[in-house]
Amino acid sequence: AESSPAVPSMARLPGWALPWLLLFWLLPAAEPVAVMSVDVGSESMKIAIVKPGVPMEIVLNKESRRKTPVAVSLKENERLFGDSALGMSIRTPRVAFRYFQDLLGKRIDNPHVALYRSRFPEHELVKDETRQTVIFKLSPTIQYSPEEMLGMVLNYSRGLAEEFAEQPIKDAVITVPAYFNQAERRAVLHAARMADLKVLQLINDNTAVALNYGVFRRKDINATAQNIMFYDMGAGSTVCTIVTYQTVKTKDSGTQPQLQIQGIGFDRTLGGLEMELRLRDYLAKLFNEQHPSKDVRKNPRAMAKLLKEANRLKTVLSANADHVAQIEGLLDDIDFKAKVSRQEFEDLCSDLFKRVPGPVQQALSSAEMNMDGIDQVILVGGATRVPKVQEVLLKAVGKEELGKNINADEAAAMGAVYQAAALSKAFKVKPFIVRDAAVFPIQVEFTREVEEEDKSKSLKHNKRILFQRMAPYPQRKVITFNRYTDDFEFYVNYGDLTFLNQDDLRVFGSLNLTTVRLKGVGDSFKKHSDYESKGIKAHFNMDDSGVLSLDRVESVFETLVEDKLEEESTLTSKLAESEDLFPCLRTYFVLQGSKENRETAKEEEPSKSSSDSTATKTEEEKIKVPKKQKLVHEITMELDVNDVPDLVEDELKSSMKKLQDLTIRDLEKQEREKSANSLESFIFETQDKLYQEEYQFVSTEEQREEISKKLNEASSWMEEEGYAAATKVLLRAVRIPVSCHSGQTNCLLSPLPHFQELKDKLSELKKLCRNLFFRVEERRKWPERLAALESLLNHSTIFLRGARMIPESDQIFTEVELSTLEKAINETTIWKNETLAEQNKLTPTEKPVLLSKDIEFKIAALDREVQYLLNKAKFAKPKPKREKNATKTDSGKNTTAAPETENTIPPTEGKQEGK
Repeated sequence: AESSPAVPSMARLPGWALPWLLLFWLLPAAEPVAVMSVDVGSESMKIAIVKPGVPMEIVLNKESRRKTPVAVSLKENERLFGDSALGMSIRTPRVAFRYFQDLLGKRIDNPHVALYRSRFPEHELVKDETRQTVIFKLSPTIQYSPEEMLGMVLNYSRGLAEEFAEQPIKDAVITVPAYFNQAERRAVLHAARMADLKVLQLINDNTAVALNYGVFRRKDINATAQNIMFYDMGAGSTVCTIVTYQTVKTKDSGTQPQLQIQGIGFDRTLGGLEMELRLRDYLAKLFNEQHPSKDVRKNPRAMAKLLKEANRLKTVLSANADHVAQIEGLLDDIDFKAKVSRQEFEDLCSDLFKRVPGPVQQALSSAEMNMDGIDQVILVGGATRVPKVQEVLLKAVGKEELGKNINADEAAAMGAVYQAAALSKAFKVKPFIVRDAAVFPIQVEFTREVEEEDKSKSLKHNKRILFQRMAPYPQRKVITFNRYTDDFEFYVNYGDLTFLNQDDLRVFGSLNLTTVRLKGVGDSFKKHSDYESKGIKAHFNMDDSGVLSLDRVESVFETLVEDKLEEESTLTSKLAESEDLFPCLRTYFVLQGSKENRETAKEEEPSKSSSDSTATKTEEEKIKVPKKQKLVHEITMELDVNDVPDLVEDELKSSMKKLQDLTIRDLEKQEREKSANSLESFIFETQDKLYQEEYQFVSTEEQREEISKKLNEASSWMEEEGYAAATKVLLRAVRIPVSCHSGQTNCLLSPLPHFQELKDKLSELKKLCRNLFFRVEERRKWPERLAALESLLNHSTIFLRGARMIPESDQIFTEVELSTLEKAINETTIWKNETLAEQNKLTPTEKPVLLSKDIEFKIAALDREVQYLLNKAKFAKPKPKREKNATKTDSGKNTTAAPETENTIPPTEGKQEGK
């Protein structure tokens, strides 16, 4: 790949970014458009960007760190994120929220909700009566859903990315765990919409890691399949993935590398957090043993401190055999100190370590492979740094060593941002084909009345597989119902989930996805009774994000066309190929050989298991039948979501408005703090200046007393009522998601409080001190400016003297030019002397007449005259010297003819002389 001229030199890029420079080049764009990725982990998130001139880069947060805690603190009038919110979780645990992603897309009776309550009892979880989901209740009037919490985090991440990229960002790729089901994925999309982010794709975090690994090793990928196992244990969960890398031939871009997800195993609750909770409870037990009259478990703040120390202790014990845990003032000003060994830690988590091989076996089973077929096992995720995890895993996989050759923390974010650039229209990247896989099978179920041999009728329940376990996506599928002539309904449900244990099934939630009721089937048969029915076709799509949708349902008919109508049929065929033919009609024709017919044939993949639900012939076979006409009638469908109800449009707008109000409140707080800080700083700094010698030198005691009095009054006003000062509302441009008829979002002018009273106070004080500050500033500038003027005058005079000494025969300056310079030197000298004399008559407390801006003006004017003459001298050609007539001859030629001969020498003179 070639980099465009817009890409900076390699010397300006960090070393790790250089390989990526070879992968990106910019496409022409009207304006710079950056894209971002957010790797939202259970404990922390990593953000990456791509923008013109910057191939790929991890975003630094406000603390200049490469990862940011996924935490939100919500007090009555204050909202904090990241490290600030993490600090609030120690001081006021009740208002700081973490690990809420585990509650996305889950009903209130889900075991994960009960687990969250046991882990974080300081939070009150209540039921959303409409959706039966979870809500965080902060007060009787303030409550937020997990989607709204995630929306806040995503909006904050976008803010960090925009500040880092120094330009607006709209498009993002967001990582989700591979085991997220349909409800959980839709919840993340809802959260992103609340944050006004355009989601290019939800990418499974294990797939993003695999992409990152493959992109850096393109040269190592060939036609021979390589099977790599990624074992990712993070803070909240563990995922094991088997990926096959090899090159494949493509129709458009030739041979390209491809990764295919072959197998996935997971454990939703096995991770670093559970280990830390075990350590926290152990430390609490030790404290209670040291102080029998106390019970630290009843104090949320003390337990939050213990959890923080447990996190540090787990990290230290990964490299040390033992360590001392210590917390100052843990409870009732009592300090806590206890020595904990690595062996004690491993004993506490012994049952967790036994679960380490589980995801490996599950991944191998889903891929129908064994460890002999795995070329390498690579560690991902922070919790894999625990030595016992590596020890148990190494034994389970039976390899000589575990691979540690990728960045365990940032691989997913970097892989996701590569995908973001690939999906963006502003960039072009080297193709890398990604074939992801659906962890959970999905099937279509329907009930049909059948006639038995004894002529009796009964209901038969049918199941047709839509997507099998580990089926690749994105992919479109078509299910055909052949024996319905009237309105009916069918169900979209999860398929066989027996590979999950009972606990996982309970956490998984509802196995029923959607009920689809079809309206107008009977009418279509009545309307087209002269046609032969080819069934009711339901078109499904699993998109790049792994989200399933039912695009449309059609009633398909077919009839023979008479030979005499061949000419008319040809005309109709051409009309049918037009994409603009009656777009408002729901009924349309597709004739043999038309573009629509060919496209439908490609995407239809009917099941082969039964004629009741699938067509017996492919579309390609139908095309070969001559003189057949196909008619497609779109069927109205009503969908009922059965797992977790989606947010309806009004609810989504309400949540967006809620987050908008919080954003405005944050901006209001920032504006208030900025105004108050500016006023306070000015008061304190000016009070200090009044005692400095240079300020006292240019002011009278009366002037200083007046200023000091006003400063003290303003300081008292700040302490008494300044922070509650009335505000004046002005209109400011604020990014706020507002839906319009086109479905897009725009920035609107929103009322943002402008703290005018605080600003007026500051303006009044600055006006009072303006003359004092001006006199001090002028005296600071005088020495440097006067020295520069004096130096220019001296050099100009010397230059003028030298110019006048040039012999008349060589003179390149005119008398007018030299006189003009002389006049400028004289006038500048007179102005300097007179102004200095006048200034010396004034006292330091009076307004000066010698102004630095005037000195700069005089310097610039005189310098222009000198520069003009210097430039003329630089480009002037020396006058030719006249030679006296020679009295001697050379070879019979008079030397006086030489100048004439030179004028006729051709351009190759130099070469000829050199010979």
